[in-house]
Amino acid sequence: MHRDPVAGWSHRSRVSREGGSAIAEFVMVATLVLILSIGALQLALLLHARNVAMSSASEGARRAARADATPQDGVDRATALLEDSLRPGYADSVTATVTVQDGLRVVEVTITAPLPVLGLLGPSGSMVVTGRAIMERQ
Repeated sequence: MHRDPVAGWSHRSRVSREGGSAIAEFVMVATLVLILSIGALQLALLLHARNVAMSSASEGARRAARADATPQDGVDRATALLEDSLRPGYADSVTATVTVQDGLRVVEVTITAPLPVLGLLGPSGSMVVTGRAIMERQ
C-alpha cells in the first residue's frame, strides 16, 4: 500500500478495500425494490378485487330491486359480473335478502369472496361487501 503524504491512502488501495461492495449494494437495493414492487402490485390487485365485488353487489341489488325481478335475479347478475371480471367460482357465496329500512323495502346483495393474497389465489381470509337498492314495488 502506497501512502501519499498529502492525500492519505492512495486511490488504488481504497479500490482494493472496497472491491465487491457495489455488487452487494446492488443485490440489497434490488431485493428491496422488488419486494416493494410486489407489495404495491398485491395492494392494487386487492383493491381491484374489492371494487369489482362492490360494483357487482350494487348492480345485483339494482337488478333485484326492479319491479319485474326477484332477489334470485340479483344473485345471478352479481355472480355473472363477478365471474366475468375476476375468475369463475371466485365468490364463496352471493346472497340476496329483502329488509325494511326507514319504512322502505330494500334489497341487499352480499358477496363473500376470498382475499387475493397470492394473485387471485390465496390462503384463508375473506372480504364481505354489500350492495343495497330500494325496491320499485313498495
